[in-house]
Amino acid sequence: MENPLAHAKALDRADPFQAVGNRFYLPEGQIYLNGNSLGAMPKAALETANKTTAQEWGQDLIKSWNKAGWFELPTTYGDRLAPLIGAGLGEVVVCDSTSINLYKALFAGLSLCPERHVVLAEAGSFPTDLYMLEGAASQRPGLNIRLAKNDILGEIDETVAVVLINHVDYRTGKLADMGRITKRAHEAGAVVIWDLCHSAGIFPVALGQHNVDLAIGCTYKYLNGGPGAPAFLYCAKRHLPHVSQPLSGWWGHARPFAFETGFEGDTGIRKFLCGTQPILSFRVLEAGLDIFSGLDMTALRAKSQSLSSLFIARIKADIPELKLTSPHEADARGAQVSFTHPEAYAVMQALIERGVIGDFRAPDVLRFGLSPLYLSHEDIIKAVAILQDILASGIWQQPRFQRRERVT
Repeated sequence: MENPLAHAKALDRADPFQAVGNRFYLPEGQIYLNGNSLGAMPKAALETANKTTAQEWGQDLIKSWNKAGWFELPTTYGDRLAPLIGAGLGEVVVCDSTSINLYKALFAGLSLCPERHVVLAEAGSFPTDLYMLEGAASQRPGLNIRLAKNDILGEIDETVAVVLINHVDYRTGKLADMGRITKRAHEAGAVVIWDLCHSAGIFPVALGQHNVDLAIGCTYKYLNGGPGAPAFLYCAKRHLPHVSQPLSGWWGHARPFAFETGFEGDTGIRKFLCGTQPILSFRVLEAGLDIFSGLDMTALRAKSQSLSSLFIARIKADIPELKLTSPHEADARGAQVSFTHPEAYAVMQALIERGVIGDFRAPDVLRFGLSPLYLSHEDIIKAVAILQDILASGIWQQPRFQRRERVT
């Protein structure tokens, strides 16, 4: 059998994204396997931030709302992001946080099904999604939150108003069938909201092809927008004349600078805006979006699958005590790979000290997000070797790796 490292180097020589990796800043000696939590920093982000602060804010001051197009950034960037998720122009707005956009999308979905009062979600959904549903139910008497513990398809019936589902499971990386689930929901007369946090920017997403109603997601993971980067919200154009959302702030007004008494919402995607947006974060996001301009997302998906398949194969061969919790088949998972270990937190801390950056999810998950934009197959081989050494040596048992930080 070919030497694993030699095989990895051969794969890297054929990598069409080698040059893309040079557009990111990554600390020397680190292997970054956490793109599913926070993407790496594009080198251009620093230049953009400097320009925004020194020129647009520092010199042009308030003139930049017009001169630099600050006021239009939510829709300008929305239209740039749209092709990555299979949306059309005027169907995506970049704004606020994922949680806030979920709240808006939820009520928009409910406004399309006014006679129904059930929201169906996954019991294992990312917690903020469920927290927002709880908060919505507390504000809307009669709203019933139903949680599917297994296959959500079997729970969709004619009582459901809105189905909320994660495209990629945040713990396991399992990929949900967007076409099948959306079709079933529509057959039952329900509206679907897709959470794209772990799929946007990592493989082709086909919202329009699958007739999706609403979607939300973040830009700080695989889109590399930076910590706290603004999120996005998608609404199919066919719904825009009919939906409403509860956060009726002035940026969502049809004529925000008329300063009229009484709210009249914008008729397009801007109706989902609320208040003034964080412009510094917006402008830094531009560097992340620039990287995707002209990229072949199908080829990006192929490299992602190659990286994750290699990672799984080497763990299985060299560290069999780790249990794979992600789907084994590449087509059934996103870009992350997860394993369990009884002392996953301590193991991950030891791994991070050795320069391999993954993350931990309670109670026992070692989670690795493999971005094909800046990772190589050689990185994967080296990371597995370091993880194998940590487990074999037992160094993770040292007290310094047992102390839990506030952010895990």
